[in-house]
Amino acid sequence: MTAQTLAAGGVQLTGLVLAPLLPGLVQHLKARLQGRRGPSPLQPLRELRRLWHRSAVDVEGTTVLYRCAPAVVAASLATAVLLVPVSACSPGWGIGHDALALAGLLALARFAAAAAAWDTANGFALMGAGRDLMISVFVEGTLALALVTAALTSGGTDLSAMVAATAGGHAWTHPLLALGTVAFAVVVVAETGRQPVDNPDTHLELTMIHEGPLLEYAGRDLAYLQWAAAARHWVVLTLAAEVFLPHPRGFWAQLAALPPVLVLSCVALAVVETLFAKMRLLLVPRLLAAGAGLALLGIAARLAGVA
Repeated sequence: MTAQTLAAGGVQLTGLVLAPLLPGLVQHLKARLQGRRGPSPLQPLRELRRLWHRSAVDVEGTTVLYRCAPAVVAASLATAVLLVPVSACSPGWGIGHDALALAGLLALARFAAAAAAWDTANGFALMGAGRDLMISVFVEGTLALALVTAALTSGGTDLSAMVAATAGGHAWTHPLLALGTVAFAVVVVAETGRQPVDNPDTHLELTMIHEGPLLEYAGRDLAYLQWAAAARHWVVLTLAAEVFLPHPRGFWAQLAALPPVLVLSCVALAVVETLFAKMRLLLVPRLLAAGAGLALLGIAARLAGVA
């Protein structure tokens, strides 16, 4: 194993620990933009530490689905963090870097949370899970089309190959990646549960989407689920930085560019949340469909040989 592979693996393992800093930074920046002091970027880590030392709860009438769901969700996202490369030389960890496997892991985590909501039979949890599943139909389709735009550039679905193929400036001379980037930006907003798709600050059960399936959990189980939500930020923002945004060719330059790009991505999410209010639920599919349409336009342009 080379020094480059070790360094890339170390960054991926660091992501497992530092992922909660990303939503914390978004919340902090959002508060600043709104003229408030806001919580510290370290607040999610403090919350996870507090929850970890509290006992879990058992809901009467639930089955093994309720008990296993937090571990399945956290394991799926941990695997996804290790699957997304931080450079073209990232280690495979025995799971590879296939884009379709990444989409499957995100879908598995969503399915486990929804199944647990059905197991608890909590009306508000069921509403949140149902809305999440409805939106996920469009999110996963848009994600697949965005990944296809990068796959056409690299000639395959391997994410490491995509990182190498989209590095530098040559790949960005064609509109394919630019349109795919816009589509993926919509996916980022939806996957992270940010406005205008969802409101992460809401405490009203009737309007919850991503937070709805978490209502019946506490203690360590809730810590697993909240960490998984933070890990989604790491996964999609790292993928954006290494594939869907211009990045340097050199290995060390790619690693050096990752932290500032992640910070700038958090700034962009905070600005979007400040400028846009939450959309009506039935309008969210239209937003995702618009992103999918742009990705299809880029794919059609590439297949037609448009320069």
